[in-house]
Amino acid sequence: SIVTNLSLLTDEILDFLIKYNINISTSLDGDEELHNFNRRFQNGGDTFTTVRNKIEYIQEKGYSVGAIQTTTRNSFDKVKEIIDTYVSCKQTSIFIRPLTRLGTAERVWNTIGYTVDEFLKFYEDCLRYIIKLNKEGVDICERHAVIFLRKILQGYAENYMELRSPCGATVGQIAYFYDGNIFTCDEGRMLYEMGNDAFKLGNVFENTFDDLVQSSTCKAVCIASLLESQLNCCDCVYQPYCGTCPVINLAQEKDIFFKNIESFRCRVYGGMLDILFNILKANNPDEIKVLKKWIGGSCYEEK
Repeated sequence: SIVTNLSLLTDEILDFLIKYNINISTSLDGDEELHNFNRRFQNGGDTFTTVRNKIEYIQEKGYSVGAIQTTTRNSFDKVKEIIDTYVSCKQTSIFIRPLTRLGTAERVWNTIGYTVDEFLKFYEDCLRYIIKLNKEGVDICERHAVIFLRKILQGYAENYMELRSPCGATVGQIAYFYDGNIFTCDEGRMLYEMGNDAFKLGNVFENTFDDLVQSSTCKAVCIASLLESQLNCCDCVYQPYCGTCPVINLAQEKDIFFKNIESFRCRVYGGMLDILFNILKANNPDEIKVLKKWIGGSCYEEK
């Protein structure tokens, strides 16, 4: 997979990605106003038009491109605009995700950050609107809901790195940085940019794959993210559906092992599961039909 803003994409590059079946993912935070507020070029230029046009360019080649949404404080008043933008860009799924307090997000949290309750209200508003669109015949799903619901209703654990036990760091994914350094995951790479190389596995010029997976870093992350052995996770009602992130634990709690049940990430995941279980409990036939379509439809498989 490659994560890119698409700005330098050419015919030659796209042909290479298609030839080697490399998944393409870009960032799309919402409509033009919101996306450009979050992501401008260094010269202050508009990135929304570039992203939208490149998405269309890839789709015209008959290849799929995924988009990633990041929620900032400015997203809260744009529920419909965000989702409608995804629909207009022919995206069949949207991932409503909270900010990870690492890197730039940590430095400017007071400007773009929010409370758990604020995010959960936004998430539920988005989910309700997406369900409404589905009732009207628009095919788009919310990816967090799909991952959770497949576990809840089908007993099937989709291979999403952040909701695995142990998590996918190293054993499910590896992140390569432009300088050749290799990390357990993208969060580990972000922590490196903050000056902490605790999750660095090695370097492409110095280490083999065996070096990486047999390293003490890999083993420590696996142990620290095994929910069944975490003091505050093993007896949690949501343990079968959840996951923990040693990188975030270290950055925010100074320990790779999860200890704080009042942490932002723990409360967000618990709140999202509360919302989904409340929908299931209400048992509205039209809503249940939509949710079952999401977890049964091949068009919503992760690309």
